[in-house]
Amino acid sequence: MSFIVYVPSDSGAVSLGANRIAAQLATEASQRNIDLTIIRNGSRGMYWLEPMVEVATPTGRVAYGPVKTNDVSSLFEANFLEAGDHSLALGVTEDIPYLKKQQRLTFARVGITNPISLEDYLAHEGYQGLKNAMTMTQADIVAAVTDSGLRGRGGAAFPTGIKWNTVLNTPAEQKYIICNADEGDSGTFSDRMIMENDPFVLIEGMTIAGLAVGATQGYIYLRVEYPHAHRALNTAIQLANEHHYLGDDILGSGQRFQLEVRLGAGAYVCGEETSLMESLEGKRGLVRFKPPLPAISGLFGKPTVVNNVISLASVPIILAKGGEFYRDYGMGRSRGTLPLQLAGNLKHTGLVEVAFGLSLRELLYDFGGGSATGKPIKAVQVGGPLGAFLPEAQFDTPLDYEAFAALWAVLGHGGVVAFDDTTNMATMAKYSMEFCAIESCGKCTPCRIGSTRGHELIDAIMQGQELDKNIPLLRSLCDTLLNGSLCALGGMTPYPVLSALNHFPEDFGVKS
Repeated sequence: MSFIVYVPSDSGAVSLGANRIAAQLATEASQRNIDLTIIRNGSRGMYWLEPMVEVATPTGRVAYGPVKTNDVSSLFEANFLEAGDHSLALGVTEDIPYLKKQQRLTFARVGITNPISLEDYLAHEGYQGLKNAMTMTQADIVAAVTDSGLRGRGGAAFPTGIKWNTVLNTPAEQKYIICNADEGDSGTFSDRMIMENDPFVLIEGMTIAGLAVGATQGYIYLRVEYPHAHRALNTAIQLANEHHYLGDDILGSGQRFQLEVRLGAGAYVCGEETSLMESLEGKRGLVRFKPPLPAISGLFGKPTVVNNVISLASVPIILAKGGEFYRDYGMGRSRGTLPLQLAGNLKHTGLVEVAFGLSLRELLYDFGGGSATGKPIKAVQVGGPLGAFLPEAQFDTPLDYEAFAALWAVLGHGGVVAFDDTTNMATMAKYSMEFCAIESCGKCTPCRIGSTRGHELIDAIMQGQELDKNIPLLRSLCDTLLNGSLCALGGMTPYPVLSALNHFPEDFGVKS
């Protein structure tokens, strides 16, 4: 009798020993004369349970985790290959509450398939969106994306369809599609998970974008710290070319789209689209003045679509099932789903994909399980290192772009980092200024000089120096950064600083 076991190849799981577990499973099966096939799937996104091993059974996959190498022998003794009971048994994977409560659209295949198997991708509805798109006009493809309500998942939340429509209607002999995969926000990993665990969905989304606007060349600008994603993407691109899902004659249609991966050099500011394009052109990553917009004059001065990984990876399901299907999820002007990444001081860290509208409190406690230390959650930073700190009084805010904007906060890339009541928020504000100072490209004075002065000011405030003078000065400096910076790096650094100051004044030595 043969058995199938799934062990994640995701870098998060690998860092916790998944490769060693796979090797140990193979060795143990060989010693016991068991016919065992090990498939390296993607992670399900429940990182507190990694490495999580799944066994194929007639009733579905059954999970065990977190598995260590010294657990492998006892798993075999417990007959785990036939869903035997064990202290690490988690039951049927799809029934684990953390996973069952999600609404996975973009991440529908992640953790289920072998990431670099085109056969697996096709068997799970892969390339249905592209096939549908090839029967449509360019305007109709753009209309479907517009009707879906999809907005940029990288932070700015700009309507994707409007951006595509601008590029479509801008005449040029050459147009480009750029995927901004320079994921650099603290506590974020959804881009990495897509690229490592379902690279074909990103490739398909970029190909559809190319057909929609008439672009024949695409680039994935990947952060250099993602070697696993780099390998997975290049393997998937090669397979897509070999089977004519990319190249000079896509599925025999005569239409052309080429795609390649370019590595960044570790600069946070290159996550800003114009700085990214400067880097792609071989220049130093400096922010460009706008206008012109990249959709009109972008890479090499040509009309360019710049979207992030999750935006482009959401396109295939929209074209496969229709804009209305996607739009039925969410609330208000925030349509579809958002992959949220739980990190920091939480019991259950990992990825959660749900429709917009869930409250931050539900996310932290129903999914995150509360703080890992058992102490009260004091603050949550949403949207990366430039996101505002939200206090407990704001935890009932729904996950919605406009609801967050009303609080002077951002959803951004969906990163959620929790802090318990031992955290000094003045220290966190100081870190935000320091981060800006280190990562600034140096082109504009407010960001270059203001962040350095801000770091010094907060340091003086924490030492109790001239609070009556220094706190108003810090607020004034934040106003200059907010209104005078060329890009969001300097322009958003005031968000964490002022939210910390406003909601936690006692940490700055201010008496209520």
